Amino acid sequence: MIDKMMRPMALVIGVILASLGAQAKGRLVQTPVSGYPAGSIVVFEKEKALYFVMGESSIRYPVATGKEGQRWTGYARVQSKHWKPAWAPPAVVRRDNPDIPDYIASGDPRNPMGLAALVLDRDQFAIHGTTQAGRSSIGTAASYGCVRMLNEDIADLYARTSVGALVVMLRR
Repeated sequence: MIDKMMRPMALVIGVILASLGAQAKGRLVQTPVSGYPAGSIVVFEKEKALYFVMGESSIRYPVATGKEGQRWTGYARVQSKHWKPAWAPPAVVRRDNPDIPDYIASGDPRNPMGLAALVLDRDQFAIHGTTQAGRSSIGTAASYGCVRMLNEDIADLYARTSVGALVVMLRR
């Protein structure tokens, strides 16, 4: 039953990735941490890598993490999933960027959420895609605490992740 449900989702994700003209950068690796259940997301802040745990193996994706003073560590859960989300900048972002609009619509090329967002149950943080201009930030400390991914990678992770999934942010 689950296979029948996942095949159409895999096809949709494949079509989306093909339309983006890019392949997901995630690659299958041995799980570098133990003790987290399959379906968990573990982010190594210093490594700038996100791991989607599948048991003995994981998929590793390159990411951008929080800049100095905006980093967090600990645990969260995926509270909600949003495809092509709109975005209302938090107060700290508006303070640092006074010209930013109060609301950026879904699909707007300036929308920093990119293709999808996994909203966490802590402090307005999310795991999300990026703009075309933001692609170069991947592998750096560039965000206000969110985990930023390439759009092709967030599309892949979005399809694999369930609401309620454990998210762990580690300094290493």
